[in-house]
Amino acid sequence: MKLADAFSMIVPAERGVGFRAYDGSSAGPADAEVVLDVRSPRAVEYFASAPSQLGLARAYVQGDLEIIGDAYTALSRLYPLPLDHLTWRDKLDLARAFAPFAVKRPAPPPQERRLGGRRHSKNRDAEAIHHHYDVSNRFYSYVLGPSMAYTCAVFPTADASLETAQEEKFDLVCRKLGLQPGMRLLDVGCGWGGMVLHAVKNYGVTAIGVTLSQQQAMWGQQAISDAGLDSVAQIRFSDYRDVPETGFDAISSIGLTEHIGRANYPSYFSFLYERLRPEGRLLNHTITRPNDGWQTHFKKSFINRYVFPDGELSGPAQVMSAMNSAGFEIRHEENLREHYALTLTHWCENLEANWDAAVAESSLGTARVWRLYMAASRLGFDINQIELHQMLGVRLGPGGSSGMPLRPGFDRAPVSV
Repeated sequence: MKLADAFSMIVPAERGVGFRAYDGSSAGPADAEVVLDVRSPRAVEYFASAPSQLGLARAYVQGDLEIIGDAYTALSRLYPLPLDHLTWRDKLDLARAFAPFAVKRPAPPPQERRLGGRRHSKNRDAEAIHHHYDVSNRFYSYVLGPSMAYTCAVFPTADASLETAQEEKFDLVCRKLGLQPGMRLLDVGCGWGGMVLHAVKNYGVTAIGVTLSQQQAMWGQQAISDAGLDSVAQIRFSDYRDVPETGFDAISSIGLTEHIGRANYPSYFSFLYERLRPEGRLLNHTITRPNDGWQTHFKKSFINRYVFPDGELSGPAQVMSAMNSAGFEIRHEENLREHYALTLTHWCENLEANWDAAVAESSLGTARVWRLYMAASRLGFDINQIELHQMLGVRLGPGGSSGMPLRPGFDRAPVSV
């Protein structure tokens, strides 16, 4: 069986995806907007030995499979791909054709990672964060742009620039937290310090940010020094669990919950609760699954092996329930799913515009991991396989006092200091 024959059996012609392979076979429209090019037998060995997203990702990262055209367009045409049109005879023929390839198990690309040690121990969490976030600050600047904000932006309009949208995201978090001059803010999982800088500059607070990425901490602290804000802001290279201070007026957690693991939600939210003063607020900004019934951790998934080791998502109800059980009163929640799809669109464009520089800064394999991961993530948000929720919780004061206005207006203009 030629590879193009197998492709035609699996992928319906109406998907409009072209195909060509090293065995000389081809399929699909001659003028296809996207084409899958299988360039070596090793690609088929990857497919056959790991017949899932992992096998396809290995072949692509290694360069044995090429996507001609836009990666997002290709993925959106190929996924989801039900196989209920295959007969039992089709499946048998495919199994026989690929059996010789399945017995060969080529080594995965060097970008694939498996962690050792106890899951979500401090050492293993530090290793997981190092794997993803310490590629290099320059590499991230090529993808993220000047804001160095690696979380979902909030677009005031669909055509707003990425920088405008990232500023709006930080400001929305500040408004939800009710920041006022003189308040103390803790930002856990602070990345390169964008939230800390925005809050200190625009709201007159003092702030501590913590990150497990040493490169992020160095970059963020330098940005604070360059802005002359060392007396009111700091970025620590630290596990959030090692923050000793208490009595904060507000805590922001933007993109950290995904790394915690749902078994650790109770201890995580309890820790943050204990760091707040009465009537203090927590804004939790996190990626979720659409519901709590989804399987949350895929040990053999592309995202786990190549992008976010030990990352784990759950439904929004489970996150809010854990916040509530830790003592927080939930005061507001919203889903920003479409905003993350837009954010990823900009990041994908940035990577392509800086492709040669990104490859030179890291490696071709690493850049291909990022191209595939961001295109797949954009598709996931578009089709509601993943969501982005902001959840506002309050540690109540005496007699149930929340310190919240009767109807908070989060779209009001920021305070001036």
